[in-house]
Amino acid sequence: MRPVAASGDVPEQDLAVPTRLAALRPALAGIGTTLDEGATCAELTREAVRQVGGAAAVLGVADEPGVAYEAVAGDPALLPDIRWAMAAARQESALGEAAPPIPYASHGGARPGLCVPLATDGHPYGGLVCAREGTPFTAEEAESLALLAERAASHIRHAREHERVSGIVGDLQRALLAEPGRPHPNLDVAIRYMPVGQSALVGGDWCETVRLHFGRTLLVVGDVMGHGLEAAVDMTAYRSSLRYIASADLPPHRVLRQLDDSASAEPDRRPATCLIARVDPNRAQVTLASAGHLPPAVIDEKGRTSLLPVPVGPPLGTGLGGYEPATYQLDPPQTLVLFTDGLVEHRGEDIDHSLDRLASVDFEAAAGVEQVIDTVLARLDARHAEDDVAVLAARLRRRDPRDGEAR
Repeated sequence: MRPVAASGDVPEQDLAVPTRLAALRPALAGIGTTLDEGATCAELTREAVRQVGGAAAVLGVADEPGVAYEAVAGDPALLPDIRWAMAAARQESALGEAAPPIPYASHGGARPGLCVPLATDGHPYGGLVCAREGTPFTAEEAESLALLAERAASHIRHAREHERVSGIVGDLQRALLAEPGRPHPNLDVAIRYMPVGQSALVGGDWCETVRLHFGRTLLVVGDVMGHGLEAAVDMTAYRSSLRYIASADLPPHRVLRQLDDSASAEPDRRPATCLIARVDPNRAQVTLASAGHLPPAVIDEKGRTSLLPVPVGPPLGTGLGGYEPATYQLDPPQTLVLFTDGLVEHRGEDIDHSLDRLASVDFEAAAGVEQVIDTVLARLDARHAEDDVAVLAARLRRRDPRDGEAR
């Protein structure tokens, strides 16, 4: 039995434990500073060499040919034979994270080594292999290395889980980023989408084209409140509703009214702005309706830009309705540009000033719709936009009297 210490007396070995842990606290804090697995392994081996000297490396549990030490710190010539390290790592994996450190001695014992389990919560990730000249590793050193390895394994687990979830989110975002419908061949259309930030593939901004009867096409841009995956999910719901409602060939303001009714019936649906343009090539007209959205721009045959005034109703999802149409002449040389606010808005700037900056952009007279979008994105520095950007440019094709469809 272990003797009980007298009152006020604490065994010397018990005093050493908190002291050793306190000394390790800065070392533990320096491991797992990012969600990058490779960086975590490098931090682990550097700290292991700092603690015990010699060399350190990480070895996974994989059995494939060509497996090698990773994140090597110190002199790699000191590390033990890779075959021993692989066997030790597999043994640790079988025993679980509570496995004791496995010692190693080179021929003659001049180069001692140690393999520490790299595992946490029953998840093995291989082993931390350390070696040095001369002095064998002490039990205290082995325990310190085991704590460092456990810390690293926990962060490796988080990094892999983050990578897995990010992959799922990316797949979902790609599925949400559906291509808009195809307009009638009497209309040239170009669309560009630029989500804000580096990690998102799609957000709440969207563009859509819907074929209607008699050669007409519905052009739509929308902007769901917020960013990221949640906004993208609601964006998809708005697009699906639009396609269904547009199949009834209603005028734009009535499409918005039905979209608003549908969205307001779902309490969790985020509000959204939306601009709808129905282009009628036979009459050379465009009819517009807006739900809290910025007005479209039109570029004339000389490359000059102006804005088309449109009565602005409430955003979709409020249930307030009250949308009104506006109809304008649209000739074949003119280009209609629909966009979301991320294209023009800057934090702290008046929106009228932002729109004036767009209206001041001049285009080449013969520029195609793709070139129009390239120019507007470059001139307004959309690459550094503070919000998602979606732009749609459309131009009527001149009718050929020999074209049977046109007749």
